[in-house]
Amino acid sequence: MLTRSRLLLSVAVLAAVTSAALGADRAADGAFPEDYLYSFQPLPEVFESVANPVTPEKVALGRVLYFDPRLSKNHDVACSSCHDLEAFGVDGKSLSLGHRNQKGTRNSPTVYNAAIHVAQFWDGRSPDVEDQSKQPILNPVEMAMPDEERVVATLRSMPAYVDLFEQAFPGQTPALTYDTMALAIGAFERGLVTKDPFDSFLRGKPEALSAEQRRGFERYVALGCASCHNGPALGGGTYEVMGFIEPYPDSSDLGLFELTKAEEDRMRFKVPGLRNIAKTAPYFHDGAIRELAEAVRLMAKHQLGIELGEDEEQAILVFLDNLTGELPMDYIAKPPLPEKTDATPRPIPE
Repeated sequence: MLTRSRLLLSVAVLAAVTSAALGADRAADGAFPEDYLYSFQPLPEVFESVANPVTPEKVALGRVLYFDPRLSKNHDVACSSCHDLEAFGVDGKSLSLGHRNQKGTRNSPTVYNAAIHVAQFWDGRSPDVEDQSKQPILNPVEMAMPDEERVVATLRSMPAYVDLFEQAFPGQTPALTYDTMALAIGAFERGLVTKDPFDSFLRGKPEALSAEQRRGFERYVALGCASCHNGPALGGGTYEVMGFIEPYPDSSDLGLFELTKAEEDRMRFKVPGLRNIAKTAPYFHDGAIRELAEAVRLMAKHQLGIELGEDEEQAILVFLDNLTGELPMDYIAKPPLPEKTDATPRPIPE
């Protein structure tokens, strides 16, 4: 299934890159070749889900859950700890710290615009943000809750949470479950959308990008960056081998292979989206690269087999910078958390 998807995408992008190369003369005289645009789409207002319809009540509950550290064993790690919404959805660390300051094994990606990705996590082991939200809570390195029952007991011990769940899931008995918790967090994350000048450009406003930014986009497509980083999120739609042309120096993390054991999945990872990329360092699955310019050079080398000239590198960086969107400050404002009660399980520091 993945192989077929990659094949179809490669054929489509090859046509785009060929068209881009043919349009270089037009770009030189200031005309913009619109046929560059067909493999890109603007972001929607919200990432809807048939399986989990977004409602205001679910979003309100999910927002509270996202910020509540009591979903962790020692009541000191929340979703927002590793995915700071005021910092473009990241924590700026190569590897995030969880329970008892344990380090994870992969860089924590941004949650902004992630709900539109084909799957979640670097290895795609969760199909959507709802399923993904369940995993860190029970991970012994991250939030370290011992089981779903303790999570539900913690939430059920606070009357305000019981009310919020009943409002979000009317007619469901019980309304408060581990699954409905995940649905609420997912509904909130489906509204974590950032709009940037590139969206306006894609909606038919060429003046949204400067001439320099447009030249950067043309270089981005013509050089082959768009072969993986396309679609609304400029990525997140396929899995690719890290080091496709030239091997990546650190092969200690085998990516998707660790799940499938299929040889073709060795060092294969989900392609990250590039929205807000200038604000979400450090880069790559291992968080090893702190500067965007270096990440661009390494991607060209390892994935495309080319060495960028200084002008090409600068042009791409200018384009990537215009992918920085506006944060939805009202939407991400931290809400008051429900008051704990004597029945609320105590923190466990061990």
